[in-house]
Amino acid sequence: MRRQFIGAGLAAALLLTGCGGSTDSSNEGGSEGATLVIYTNSNSDGKGDWLEAQATDAGFNIEIVGLGGGDLTNRIIAEGGNPVADLVFGLNNMYFEQIKAEDLLEPYTPEWSGDVDESLGDGETFWPLVQQGIVLAYNTDAIAEGDAPSDWTDLWTDEQYKGRYESVSTLAGATQQIIMASILTRYQDESGDLGISDEGWEQVQGYFENGSKAVEGEDLFARMAAGTVDMGQMTISGIPAREAQYGVTAGVMEPEIGVPYAVEQVGVIKGTDKQDEAERFINWFGSGETQGAFAAEFASLPANQKALEMTDPEVLAAYESIPPQELDWLFIRDNISQWVEKIELEYMP
Repeated sequence: MRRQFIGAGLAAALLLTGCGGSTDSSNEGGSEGATLVIYTNSNSDGKGDWLEAQATDAGFNIEIVGLGGGDLTNRIIAEGGNPVADLVFGLNNMYFEQIKAEDLLEPYTPEWSGDVDESLGDGETFWPLVQQGIVLAYNTDAIAEGDAPSDWTDLWTDEQYKGRYESVSTLAGATQQIIMASILTRYQDESGDLGISDEGWEQVQGYFENGSKAVEGEDLFARMAAGTVDMGQMTISGIPAREAQYGVTAGVMEPEIGVPYAVEQVGVIKGTDKQDEAERFINWFGSGETQGAFAAEFASLPANQKALEMTDPEVLAAYESIPPQELDWLFIRDNISQWVEKIELEYMP
């Protein structure tokens, strides 16, 4: 189905890897105004710049460190007992469950806890901020709505799509891992390799053999504008800025099974010496006012019910038309690391 995602006032932005000022060691631990080191995998498309500016206006000093979801989770676990960051946001349930299993999150209840469905998080150590749909976006100049694929598996089983979609070149990020998980979990088999049937692993093989490998440093929409590929995976909120930047109007595949939704969470890292300031920041960042402004700027779907009132109705309609795929997140959590290792060793070119 073809959808137009450009919203008024939404500026195009280049990808960034991190932003913020240097840590001010002169601040006493936990004191108001102390510089917070914030880990996130959600600082691209101008989000990091926006957050830094808004936080500064609200009286916070922050340093943002951005990495892919998998790499960021591994870093937090590796730093356990001697944390560098004070808090983390953007990671989904799967990653937060891994961090929680290592006892690296400080229990905390934000002031806005009553405005969110706490079942989207764990109601104790990590709390929901944004619901993020992960879709296949396609160039409507190259693929008419009626000719678009209806499911991910069409990409490598239907001849007309082979070689026309971008396949991932890394599994370090949350989006890439979730797409793989959303495919593999359709083929659960207790007797299969890592809980997946042979047919499931054949889907992964087909995905990589028939795709056009992503080019490091080159955006999917830049490749679509150039005609190198016609479609590829993308978060819904990442589409508007890219449409404006690259002059590509995107359609979105709407599988009957739904699409994977990642719920971006926030939590305090255990061992921080700025606990009070971290909590103050989370109270501000997850509030209806701040999340509503974030949703208006980045076409996102906030978890905060008060923020939904500030969300563009067209954005809400777009999300509502693409239902979430049912996923067994505990099964994914328990197996994702081994799946990634197997895929990297056996299937990725």
